[in-house]
Amino acid sequence: MEKQHFLSAIDQICEEKGISREKVMETIEMAIAAAYKKDYGKKGQNIRAKFDLTSGESEIFLVKLVVDESMLKPELAEGEVEEVEEDTVPEEEKKIRFNEERHIMLADAKKIKESIKVGEELIMPLEAHKDFGRIAAQTAKQVIIQRLREAERDAVYEEYQSKEGDVLSGTVQRVERGNSYVDLGRTIGVMYPEEQVRGEFYRIGQRLRVYVLAVQKDVRGPAIILSRAYPKMVSKLFELEVPEIASGIVTIHGIAREAGNRTKIAVSTIDEKIDPIGACVGQKGSRVLAVINELGGEKIDIILYDENPIKFIGNSLSPAKIQDVEVNQDTKNARVTVAEDQLSLAIGKEGQNVRLAAKLTGWRIDVISGEGVETSVDGQEAEDSDAEENEEPAEETNEKTAEEPNEETKQEDNK
Repeated sequence: MEKQHFLSAIDQICEEKGISREKVMETIEMAIAAAYKKDYGKKGQNIRAKFDLTSGESEIFLVKLVVDESMLKPELAEGEVEEVEEDTVPEEEKKIRFNEERHIMLADAKKIKESIKVGEELIMPLEAHKDFGRIAAQTAKQVIIQRLREAERDAVYEEYQSKEGDVLSGTVQRVERGNSYVDLGRTIGVMYPEEQVRGEFYRIGQRLRVYVLAVQKDVRGPAIILSRAYPKMVSKLFELEVPEIASGIVTIHGIAREAGNRTKIAVSTIDEKIDPIGACVGQKGSRVLAVINELGGEKIDIILYDENPIKFIGNSLSPAKIQDVEVNQDTKNARVTVAEDQLSLAIGKEGQNVRLAAKLTGWRIDVISGEGVETSVDGQEAEDSDAEENEEPAEETNEKTAEEPNEETKQEDNK
């Protein structure tokens, strides 16, 4: 093969596999060394090759580790069984069994290279051969295929590891045993049933956004774990839709989510001129609706964060109107009083509103009626409450967001 064609082939491999030219050259040199060792080397030898792209020639070297007596295990007597060293022994203190193909004594090494020291490698040139047998050529081919595959896996792992915690777009490739496999471009990610949104059905060829939950190394290649149910997916979608969040002007302090149903998100701003809730809602609700549509109609409550737990807990129970909040800082318990007609709204359907408020604030929340002792609900066990089946419409409250923001609650986009 002509030099130019050879270089073009290398560049093509680099582009297709997403790996560096240096890695491809390293693979070629390893293949040459493996082929040489197969035909001309000895068992146990450490053979290296250096390939020159300019001339197309290769140099072959025998590499030996320089040792002295202090590094060696004593010779075994006939019939003696070698003892295995404990793992507690530091690697540098472990003794080695001398192998003349891989090791050379210091005195002998100095005859070849005077300046050599113990622990260094003595690199000695070997006679180069251009002709390799069929088996050696097959060995070289296998080395190239294996090493390029490993290099490609490493490149994919490094690329997607840097994307852990991001939202990516992909196409559903297949669905097997409840697992959805998503084509991300260079690799396939998997979304397990527990990371899928209840009520969503994924079709082959469907485009969707997914959250990169974890990237793990595997013998078959990097394992990309995806999610659409993870709470942080909501914050990442808002980051994509709301420039004020991406720039750091608006901060997301917490998210409580029951995927596919409802999410509460707490926000604040460092700029007094900007309404953080309005920034997230967008002009005519455009920003929050973009997120809602991506999540299949999931309701989103945007709550104003406050360092004062009394105010924050009160805000978190929106859209209900709160009369009073009492807190116990030691036990992180909060007692919230609401009017009788606000009780079902504060608790939510099957206790969802108070449950999400408890998750968002990190407080244990009891909701009671201002009329007396009719109802008491614990934020951690709200699902056992006898809340009414349906919440009052969000349009009748002071809530800033809902499934479809009305004209009174929509906030103009802050620019």
